[in-house]
Amino acid sequence: MKELVIRKLDANQRVDKFVRKYLNDAPLSYIYKLFRKKDIKINGHWVKQNYILKENDNLKIYISDRELEEFNKEKIIIPTDTNLDIVYEDNNILIINKPSGILVHGDKDEKRITLSNKVINYLYKKKEYNPSSDLFIPSPCHRLDRNTSGLVIFAKNRESFNVITNLLKEHLGITKTYIALVKGEVDIDGKIEAPLYKDDKLNKVVVKSVKEGAKPSTTLYKRIWTNKKYSLVSINLLTGRTHQIRAHFAYIEHPLIGDRKYGDFKLNNEFKKEFNYDSQFLIALKIKFNEVIPPLDYLKNKEFNANFPKKEYKILSNLGINLIDYNI
Repeated sequence: MKELVIRKLDANQRVDKFVRKYLNDAPLSYIYKLFRKKDIKINGHWVKQNYILKENDNLKIYISDRELEEFNKEKIIIPTDTNLDIVYEDNNILIINKPSGILVHGDKDEKRITLSNKVINYLYKKKEYNPSSDLFIPSPCHRLDRNTSGLVIFAKNRESFNVITNLLKEHLGITKTYIALVKGEVDIDGKIEAPLYKDDKLNKVVVKSVKEGAKPSTTLYKRIWTNKKYSLVSINLLTGRTHQIRAHFAYIEHPLIGDRKYGDFKLNNEFKKEFNYDSQFLIALKIKFNEVIPPLDYLKNKEFNANFPKKEYKILSNLGINLIDYNI
């Protein structure tokens, strides 16, 4: 039997998620079998898997020493460099300016050189993260596509992670502003409301009806500049769907320049030849905290900006756009 006292940083999460992280090498079937057999108790009482842990709860897991040794494995940090463009850092969060070309999280092909792994290595070297004792792994609160640059918020502890992710779900407490270069001349300002459906067979997000399983999706934008061939736009999301910006602008026939999945391939080739640019022109430029609850209420009304990427800045300059004139 293993007995644990829940610390403040491990509270406010479901007990099954905690147990899954503690017995990090155990099959899910084994974890939920423990609950069915009533081999997990809180303060002397059997609880369901959705019980929310509280600070100082006494958790008992009734397993053998052999099973504990087999399933409670030390987390391994995969070494990588810690070159990070840190825009802001405190005891609770990190805001990183992610360059284009790097994943936020690893996929089946890439586990080492990811933004998440760089952050973990950075905090490990600072002795702010200990894989031997910390069940919460410093994590991104949201994602950006590999070829999108800009700001990503990382949480250093569970409480901060819960606050940030809830604010992002509401799309009120935190405002994220993107800058994109798109095809053609868009309206001065606009609102794109088109439900999005993730089609795994096509490996794309497509517009469908809610009845067909699509999720309501809303994108707001303002035109900053246009020469009729291209438009520079500022974008805010009222929902946060996969590839939302890319799919929505393709839907209104103004796809992002350089977008290989949703874009205008002929125009992309022209743009590549002229500017040597082969990526979607999309930057997560600003993050503003509006209403924020404790323990992150000190962030209220604070705004953070990414340095505009040099390559994109040069392209806009060549197009005759002075970002200073547009307060960007």
